[in-house]
Amino acid sequence: MELALLSFLSLAGSVLSVAAAGLFLLFPERTRGQLLPCLISYATGTLLGAAFLGLLPKALNMGGAPVTVLGAALGGIFVFLGLEKTLLWRHCHKEDCEVHSSAGTLIVIGDALHNFMDGVLIGSALLVSPALAYTSALAVVAHEIPQETGDFAIMLSSGWSRKKAIWGNVLSSLATVPGAFGAYYGLAYFKPALPYVMAVSAASFIYIALADLIPALHRRPGIGNPWGQFLLGLAGVGTIAFFVLGH
Repeated sequence: MELALLSFLSLAGSVLSVAAAGLFLLFPERTRGQLLPCLISYATGTLLGAAFLGLLPKALNMGGAPVTVLGAALGGIFVFLGLEKTLLWRHCHKEDCEVHSSAGTLIVIGDALHNFMDGVLIGSALLVSPALAYTSALAVVAHEIPQETGDFAIMLSSGWSRKKAIWGNVLSSLATVPGAFGAYYGLAYFKPALPYVMAVSAASFIYIALADLIPALHRRPGIGNPWGQFLLGLAGVGTIAFFVLGH
């Protein structure tokens, strides 16, 4: 039963996100421009909610010393900063990005790495509880859709065909599956490492929300209703709270 759930959640966090992003590109450009800030706002709320209401509390309650668990989270933030600078791991929502527009292959590599880590998060969360795995997968899907949308737009604007862009994103998204199963089976034999993996996973969500998604909204202040974006962010937190506190 748990293996079937793990397969479903890891595929939902990968292929489903790419499919949703592909459908999103079918909308007119003006409609996409209006909807994207809404998606980013909601994704920001789900990421922060999953980190602070789900992952970190669970990690702190698993027996590790609070200073070491929170230290792992802090260290994770700096690790992701390094990955961003070296492997273009950071999400991009700009079609005219000077770096990414000439580096479609690096986008695929960076996305594959990030998707693998999303899989590790889902697999390790399932070892704690199905409810935490659901909330983690939801947060993954919510932030992957605007990311994949941005990646599609960048690849197309840099000369990639629609078919090539789709397959590039599908292949990179499938890295979620080995990450999920590797974490599920590997961490089952290294239970003491689990709270620290959870803390680093929380750090990845916090980093994406604060270093990427929120600044993306600030860079486009004229698009969307600021109060609407704020409320959508709270709705994302509320969604995670419903799953975490209701189970």
